Parts: sequence; C-alpha cells; structure tokens
Amino acid sequence: MRARVVVTGGTGFVGRALVERLVERGDDVLVLGRRAGDPRVPRGATSAAWSPTSDGDWGDALDGASGVVHLAGDPVLGGRWTPEKKRVIVESRVDSTRAIVAAMRRADARPKVLVCASAVGFYGDRSPTDEVDEQEPAGDDFLARVCRAWEEEAVRAEALGVRVVRARIGVVLGPGGGALAQMLPAFRAFVGGPVGSGAQVVPWVHLADAVGLVLLALDDAALSGPLNVTAPTPVPMRELASTLGEVLGRPSALRVPGFAVRLALGEAAGPVLTGQRAVPRRALAAGYRFRFDELRAAIADAVR
Repeated sequence: MRARVVVTGGTGFVGRALVERLVERGDDVLVLGRRAGDPRVPRGATSAAWSPTSDGDWGDALDGASGVVHLAGDPVLGGRWTPEKKRVIVESRVDSTRAIVAAMRRADARPKVLVCASAVGFYGDRSPTDEVDEQEPAGDDFLARVCRAWEEEAVRAEALGVRVVRARIGVVLGPGGGALAQMLPAFRAFVGGPVGSGAQVVPWVHLADAVGLVLLALDDAALSGPLNVTAPTPVPMRELASTLGEVLGRPSALRVPGFAVRLALGEAAGPVLTGQRAVPRRALAAGYRFRFDELRAAIADAVR
C-alpha cells in the first residue's frame, strides 16, 4: 500500500535526500515549506505552504497521512547568537513542533508516526572518552536546552496515539552540503586543519545513513523514543581533519585556535569546539546496517 508522508524541511540537506528516497520507493510525499511550488522540492513530490509557528489550513495535510517527518529548523551555525538569532532558533524548532502536534490533535485520522528531528547537541559537551547512547540525560547549555524543549513538544503527540521517534542527528557528511561544504574551501586552498583543540569528538554520519535511519524510524513500528542518527565510529576532530586532508591530497595541520573561534562567534562557537562520543545503540539493536560505518569511505564518497 502506498504511504502518504508529510515532510517539513524537505528542501534542506537531509530533507531533500529523504524526499528523493521516499519518492523512489513509491511513497506519496508532500513537502511543507515557505511557499507552494518551491522549485527546490525534488521531482515526484508535491509541496504546500505552511506557517511553522501558527495554525492554518496547512494542518489539513496531516489528516490521514501515514507519517510525518519534521526536519524544519533555522540553521544553528553561521554568525553570533544574538538574542534575535536565539529566538529564531527556538521558534523554528520548539514552536513549529508544537504547531505540528496541534494539527495532529485536530485531525480526524491522525498519522501513525511522527519522526521529529533533534540533535546530538541534546547531550551537551561530553568527555571525549565517554560513550553517549540514547539513555544519557540532556546537557545544560543553550542547544541542549533547545533540544530538550523541542523533544518535549514532540512527545506530546504520544498522548494522541501517535508513535514518536526523536531523531538526534549528528554531523552529516555528504556531497553537496553539510559540514564538509564548510570545510572544503580551506582544505582545497591548502589551509585546512582541525578547529579548536582537535580532541573534541565528532559524532558524524553519512547522508545516506542519516536518510536510512529516518526511514527506519518511519517504518519500524517497534521503534519509538530517542534515536541517535550517528555512525558507530565517532572520531576526534583532528582525525576528521587528517582524513579529509588525506582523501583530498591536501595538508591538514593548520589548526584554527579555539580562542579565535570564540572571539569571532562568542557563545555560538560551542557546537564547533565541543563534542559528544554519541553512538547509535538503538539503531544497531534494531538491526540497521550502515552503508558507511568508517570515516574514510564516508568522506571519499562525500567529496567525490
């Protein structure tokens, strides 16, 4: 039976790849975005406009849907976190999730599953030696508090009989965007290297597996709760930089000092200078098989 899936954030780096996979497998996909007819929406999917912070006719799209994947959220990286920027970060995640759940509450036929994006930032800054699985509590920095509030809004759908999976997405590596798109120009100019101490652990995941894990969350009726969307082999930042340099045939020794990053970005430097050794315990227990579980192969594919 053909499933009908509603996706927010369907023109983003992960969202677009997800929509393409859903269409390929024969699902009927509706992308909720800033405007209807967005040319960035992959071929084979339809689109409609929505207001992610308020009720509206867009909520009717959720009535009778098989599942909803909520990936929308204003970018966290890129400039200082001014009070206005923080407001937008919260509003685009927490308030939008509240609006999604409110629309489900009004639906005559509620979706069976909500896969709501979150982030490994939920755990806050963790020791490089400590493995972090889905049972770990939340951290207490700004992003951790945002993720906790974001997930709390998603969990409210469970009272409506909706299965909820909270996808804590790591650092996504893939062609055409994501973290590598920001790193590649420096490496290709022979001035690449680790950021900060290089000891902070990067919980990376290849784009193909980020999509694969979201599909697992959609399809596996036994899966609910938090799900780390990360590869099983997180690495220190210095290893990520050296591997990228090796794949590109470029040096990787020019370290960007942490104090310089903090001077430029202030509090927003946190996600770059800190990390978590997050591991996908629940995905592995569910039998998920990673396409890319080693960093070198993932980077080689991402920069092809």
